Amino acid sequence: MELEHVTVFPITHLDRPRKRARFAWDVPQAQVGIFCGQEVGNVASYASSGAISDHTSSLFVKGVARNGSPPWREDDKDGHYMFALGDNLTSRYKIHSKMGEGTFGQVLECWDRERKEMVAIKIVRGIKKYREAAMIEIEVLQNLGKHDKGSNRCVQIRNWFDYRNHICIVFEKLGPSLYDFLRKNNYRSFPIDLVREIGRQLLECVAFMHDLRMIHTDLKPENILLVSSDYVKVPDYKNSSRSPKDISYYKRVPKSSAIKVIDFGSTTYERQDQNYIVSTRHYRAPEVILGLGWSYPCDIWSAGCILVELCTGEALFQTHENLEHLAMMERVLGPMPQHILKRVDRHAGKYVRRGRLDWPEGAASRESMKAVLKLPRLQNLVMQHVDQSAGDLIHLLQGLLRYDPLDRLTAREALRHPFLAKVQHRR
Repeated sequence: MELEHVTVFPITHLDRPRKRARFAWDVPQAQVGIFCGQEVGNVASYASSGAISDHTSSLFVKGVARNGSPPWREDDKDGHYMFALGDNLTSRYKIHSKMGEGTFGQVLECWDRERKEMVAIKIVRGIKKYREAAMIEIEVLQNLGKHDKGSNRCVQIRNWFDYRNHICIVFEKLGPSLYDFLRKNNYRSFPIDLVREIGRQLLECVAFMHDLRMIHTDLKPENILLVSSDYVKVPDYKNSSRSPKDISYYKRVPKSSAIKVIDFGSTTYERQDQNYIVSTRHYRAPEVILGLGWSYPCDIWSAGCILVELCTGEALFQTHENLEHLAMMERVLGPMPQHILKRVDRHAGKYVRRGRLDWPEGAASRESMKAVLKLPRLQNLVMQHVDQSAGDLIHLLQGLLRYDPLDRLTAREALRHPFLAKVQHRR
């Protein structure tokens, strides 16, 4: 019998539509996002060599019958794996549905014949740079997995293998991302108790990573998944003037607050002189935009932006341009300190004039000026949406969104804040 060799070795969510479009240059250079989990194999040699060896005989699983495999299909022009629903992906997995597609490749829902469960399999594009990025990410995940006892809010990797020139990474199947949940809920906010519970878990994950000297660099609602898809419908009192017969009178609330963070493709270890652009635009810290170098606090800024979004239903800084973004920050948080603006690098110097942000003089358009002017102060924004615990939440957010990264709360400090300190997770 002719045999097909399979090399044995979660889900990145797509950029989302916004009221104001997200542009290509708002997103960091394409990196394959994968999830934290248990240690699976040893890929240190792959990461250190910067290439993927063809001689991986020790990692081959032999005995997969070719007659149980789908017909060979050419990849599409972008290197994506071509498949049909019902195909086998090796003899172990059967393709059930497509869950998503992104720059990295595709995510498929598959039936795991061995474990008798549905899993999510990320199939990376068959292009060298994406394969290499995937291998490096797997090494990061292994290092995280060595220390993760299952309580650090990282998604679990089940397995990985190389199939027909595609790195395939198998994950536990989870629920929707926070962004997808918001979108399907017409961008209506989460209840404050749920914001508190999710916020604590998110910061637990950040603290766990920072303790290991790792920086996620791409925290956003797309990269935080609810463990369960279950939800209940409750009256939306902000729409109480509407009839209960009106579907928009009700909003969805997750039954469980449990989350897991995904997409560690941009994760980096702490080192000096990290000046390249990181984070998706809406969650990007001021020091990144201004070219001042970044470290752990860039994750804290992103977490602050996420908490605001969960409270309001919409991204805090809906922008696609640096100066406008900085002006929005000043509108919401007040003026930037002089010592920050004096340190901007030569590329960001065009955003500063006479010791202050060059706004509104430097505005790109009248529309841009309006987008900034419509934003309220942070305190007012929170109080528009939060009735209980607003004071504690505002105080926490002011600590997470400090301009100077040296003054920003650490994840461990944030976890001791009164807003988060007494959380009881709903399972």
